[in-house]
Amino acid sequence: MLENRRFVIIGFFVIIGLIYLSRLFYLQVLDESYSIVSSSNSIKRVIEIPFRGQIYDRTGKLIVYNTPVYDLLVTPYKARVDDTLRFCKVLGIERRDFDSLMAAASAYSRVKPSLFLRQLSKEDFASIQDVMVDYGGFQFAKSSLRTYTAPTLANTLGYVSEITKGQLEKQEEPYYRQSDYIGQSGIEKIYENELRGKRGTKFVMQNVSGVYKGPWKGGELDTMAVAGANLYSGIDLEVQQYADSLMVNKVGSVVAIDPKTGEIISMVSAPTYDPKILANRYFSKNYSALIQNPFKPLFNRPVMASYRPGSTFKLIQALIGLQEGVITPGSGFNHANCPMHCHNHPATSTVALGVTHSCNPYFYNVFRRIVYSNNITNTFKASAVGLQEWHDRVSKFGIGQQLGIDLPSERKGNLPDKNYYDKIYGENRWKFSNIYSISIGEGEILITPLKMANVAAIIANRGYYYTPHVITGVGDNKKLDEKYKVRHETGVSPHNFDPVIEGMLGAVEGGTARRSRVEGIQIAGKTGTSQNKKGDDSSIFIAFAPIDDPKIAIAVFVENAGAGGSAAAPIANLIIEKYLTRKITNKALEKKMFEANFLGKVVITGQAKPITVDTTKSRLLR
Repeated sequence: MLENRRFVIIGFFVIIGLIYLSRLFYLQVLDESYSIVSSSNSIKRVIEIPFRGQIYDRTGKLIVYNTPVYDLLVTPYKARVDDTLRFCKVLGIERRDFDSLMAAASAYSRVKPSLFLRQLSKEDFASIQDVMVDYGGFQFAKSSLRTYTAPTLANTLGYVSEITKGQLEKQEEPYYRQSDYIGQSGIEKIYENELRGKRGTKFVMQNVSGVYKGPWKGGELDTMAVAGANLYSGIDLEVQQYADSLMVNKVGSVVAIDPKTGEIISMVSAPTYDPKILANRYFSKNYSALIQNPFKPLFNRPVMASYRPGSTFKLIQALIGLQEGVITPGSGFNHANCPMHCHNHPATSTVALGVTHSCNPYFYNVFRRIVYSNNITNTFKASAVGLQEWHDRVSKFGIGQQLGIDLPSERKGNLPDKNYYDKIYGENRWKFSNIYSISIGEGEILITPLKMANVAAIIANRGYYYTPHVITGVGDNKKLDEKYKVRHETGVSPHNFDPVIEGMLGAVEGGTARRSRVEGIQIAGKTGTSQNKKGDDSSIFIAFAPIDDPKIAIAVFVENAGAGGSAAAPIANLIIEKYLTRKITNKALEKKMFEANFLGKVVITGQAKPITVDTTKSRLLR
């Protein structure tokens, strides 16, 4: 009995010993991770940051690419700098810069490497690489710099910068680290996950001085970095740069859309800036200058600026009136009992003539008929019901809501409904006479330039639109988000667009936009003048061309430039001609628009009083 117990005890210890030896064998021979930890003094784990995806225009031209650069990292507790002045001279920095950079690194962590100096060129790296061996605690890491083929599209492309503390704390997955770069605005932000790629990991050997001695174990444990997906856009780079040149010394927007697809052909926010100034080591200084500039060049006007649409809104009024049957193509109105003034033009006995001459009394009467197209005898209740039905019709044109473009911070604008006026006046205490200004696109209606370009696309398509989008494909297979393939209907029958388009053609050929017509191209357009409380009115024009086979729909807004035919229409029609023919025939008009300067007329709001801006000090603006 005792003999059996002895064998059991011996067997138990033998099994324990075998388990221990097996585990030891696994840890020392099979599991490389412990080997890496045990060799931490000679083996270094290096994270490889992939190149961000490149961005192309609709013709295959490169817009954004990457230039290899180097970042200098520091681990504070290892840092040894005996001669600070010599060190600063090598790196080309001031002593105060050294102190602040070291303080920031120490505040982050004394034992973890963090950014000391960013974006050293290959030439800079080559010149200081050997010298930096003398300074312990410093190491180089490969990185890249966003580079642009042309000084354009700054607001649309957006910029990349160091991730903020708040963004680090809020990330759902622990992907980003201190000092990582992330898309902060524009396309760079919206497509961050696609552009950033996948990180790689390398294990390298180094001696006690930190000198590289080659890959560890021949690189068998390394993982390759995978570059981000390329983006393909609908932007026409040649047309974009031409539109930029026309908007120099002006405040406003240009948005051009391919009506058949919703692809953005050109998007200008003016004044703008060269995107490269936010893609270098002087980011903070340049960003601060842009923030302080009174013309707000970082403000993306095509999707964020709110304007009253002015007379361009009359097109929607006419279409709704025709669809509701309250007017016909041959409807005419006299000016009796109308509180709005006429522009001293020929009689407007048809919808087309009303559009051509942009007659205010005509569209006052159209809107009145729409609102009162019910059998309610109480004027207040009839106005409320009629306005709500009108609101629901107009909203199908994308007004008063986000269209869903692939850019951040798109504004909804404002499309007043029954509840809106109930809050102002009280329920059943307002009627048509309180709201008639919206009949001509004034009053409480607010839109963005993008929305009016989309309205031009709707009319070009005779009743529908695709959600506007900058990016038309992602990756090698050029995948497009399904939401950009959805056709949105307005509920207006195609035949009701005919008299409106006839009137738009008349506006360009012999009406309010006649001075900017283009020989050989039939352009359907509509001018607008958006009223301002201070300063001159803003000039607006929307159009599409050619009429029979629309290839471009456009909206141009020029702040404080006066009537729609004076600035916005010439700029729009020049861009249309450039896109369709690749040339300009009216050189005199082109020269006039190049030289036009409306910056001196711009009233900067949001201050105690309007101020006059010295434009010579706005050096970052274009």
